[in-house]
Amino acid sequence: MSTLDPEDAKLVTLARAARTRTGAAEGAAVRDVDGRTYAAASVMLPSLTLAALEAAVGAAASSGAAALQAAAVVTAAADGEPAGLAAVRDLGGAGVRVHVATTDGVLRHSLR
Repeated sequence: MSTLDPEDAKLVTLARAARTRTGAAEGAAVRDVDGRTYAAASVMLPSLTLAALEAAVGAAASSGAAALQAAAVVTAAADGEPAGLAAVRDLGGAGVRVHVATTDGVLRHSLR
């Protein structure tokens, strides 16, 4: 994570913690424009399925966040666009950087 600034590295740490705490497939964290952070794990219930990014964006939106600055998702999935990226763009716009990391916190790539 040495290529990330400290605030974005914190997002990866929060995403890893959310994933580990719940045993979920993915964890995510977002930072809003006021600097508040929201972390969540993927949800797999019979009546509700959410990607971790969707859940984190939902937490931010339901807490009154007006926009996002950055996001991170921790996943074992292969490289590519993470599920929930559309939700990040819905709240944050197309310019929000989304960092994708492995489950051990190694940065794979960053998207906008």
